[in-house]
Amino acid sequence: MEKDERDLLEVLKFELQFLEKGGYGRSPREAWRPSYIFEDSPTCMNYDSKENPGPCADCVLMHLVPPEARSAQIPCRHIPLNNSGITLDTLYQRGDQYEIEEKMRQWLKATIERLEKERAVAREVQQKQPPPTTVPQEGIPLYQKQHPKCANPACPTEFHWTGGGKFFRFRPEAANPPGTTGVRHYWLCENCSRVFTLVHDEERGVLLNALWPELPDSAAKRAVRA
Repeated sequence: MEKDERDLLEVLKFELQFLEKGGYGRSPREAWRPSYIFEDSPTCMNYDSKENPGPCADCVLMHLVPPEARSAQIPCRHIPLNNSGITLDTLYQRGDQYEIEEKMRQWLKATIERLEKERAVAREVQQKQPPPTTVPQEGIPLYQKQHPKCANPACPTEFHWTGGGKFFRFRPEAANPPGTTGVRHYWLCENCSRVFTLVHDEERGVLLNALWPELPDSAAKRAVRA
């Protein structure tokens, strides 16, 4: 299973909808136990792969798990639900299903609202940034030194996981410079991803290419600066 690259905000919105529609009613197959938040929801990255699950470390929900709890067997149970440090793990120990779902509903609504505000601020800041002084020529090689920022060398936008944009994942044999190993991840900010894409060239590695090669240079400049 590949790394979970879903949009966190969309995952939480779906989870709220699933919760409010009664998705955690007890399953006829497992009526002997209560339903577990996230784990028994389609939002779980392993929902359809129980026999061959991927590591929780790859789940998009790990962004919300405190660093000290990320090595737990079920990390999503340790996401803080309020300032007092209440988590699903503590609720399972002393709360009933109604209380658990109500606390979760409140947390989901508050978190969704917070993320939406953060993204709105990020878009506003991005729009106020001065335009890049240069526009990249097509086919510029990209390596890890370009990060953590937009993979477009001419774009100053710093990476933030709530800022939108598009992620790219290249396997070792397709993206690594000689003598290196490991999967490579790249990110184009929301503006640049409308104009550029990332491709792999066997000789030069990962390259930045225009989505529309016939786009005039002047038009490309306006799109990048938007």
